Amino acid sequence: MNAAVIAGETAEAPIEITPLSAHTGAQIGGVDLTRPLSPGQIRAIRAALLEWRVLFFREQFLSHEQHVAFSAQFGELTVGHPVFGHVDGHPEIYSISKFRKATRFEGQALLRPWTGWHTDVTAAVNPPHASILRGVTIPPFGGDTQWTNLVVAYEKLSAPLRAFVDGLRGVHRFAPPQGASATQSFSKAVDTTTLASEHPLVRVHPDTGERALYVSPGFLKHIVGLAPRESQVLLELLWEHLVRPEFTVRFKWEPGSVAFWDNRTTAHLAPTDIFDLDFDRQLYRTTLVGDVPVGPDGGKSVALEGSPVGVAAATALN
Repeated sequence: MNAAVIAGETAEAPIEITPLSAHTGAQIGGVDLTRPLSPGQIRAIRAALLEWRVLFFREQFLSHEQHVAFSAQFGELTVGHPVFGHVDGHPEIYSISKFRKATRFEGQALLRPWTGWHTDVTAAVNPPHASILRGVTIPPFGGDTQWTNLVVAYEKLSAPLRAFVDGLRGVHRFAPPQGASATQSFSKAVDTTTLASEHPLVRVHPDTGERALYVSPGFLKHIVGLAPRESQVLLELLWEHLVRPEFTVRFKWEPGSVAFWDNRTTAHLAPTDIFDLDFDRQLYRTTLVGDVPVGPDGGKSVALEGSPVGVAAATALN
């Protein structure tokens, strides 16, 4: 497929956009992330992110400082991670290594097609706007990450089912694993290490007006107002639907690769095959403060436990 070229503010700074699947993911070329971007480049990357949901950059060998500086051009940064901490001296950066303790799905007796898929931190009342993940130490094979497009997942539901889920809300919850505690930096932004929020099952994108199926398998626990069995059956139907292969893209990491995804319209799956390999794997992530989701009826999400993440976000509830 030929790459599209979107000019930045000046003709000498084009952005090349190469789609990687029918609905999700595009590779971006013609830009150096180690340097400040021009206003035109920022606009072009924002537009591509809205269209393709997740963007990939190759051969971008960023330092921690450059990673933070690039991310800050697109929004306010959160602390690295609410429970698992951050890189020493870099409170905005979270270390994702092969050897971190995999507690989220540990001990799960029954694996399903959607097991491990999630949208980041949807238990917060203002889940992150976006995340920016860079690869440093990458195995020669294995360790791919996958993303799915929640807008096309919504659009591919039947019309009667879309009309039904438009009016529903669900409770998302995250409690840290036993023995974990919030970092000092995060404790200043969030009152408790347990987060719970009620979100619409369908989220209206604040920039495009598109509707996204907002049903993170990793955090959504039940649908408000439905009987337990009704909630379980409907959620499993929706989770199975949103990970259909034609909605997804699979990314092969290389040293210097960067993935930038819109957390409002995607869910993603971290690899588990790396635990069967002898190779090291090290990535680093920054996260951008998000807004409070709004449903098709105009109703906003409601915090049940915990506070909004980020200074600017606190005003969004007023």
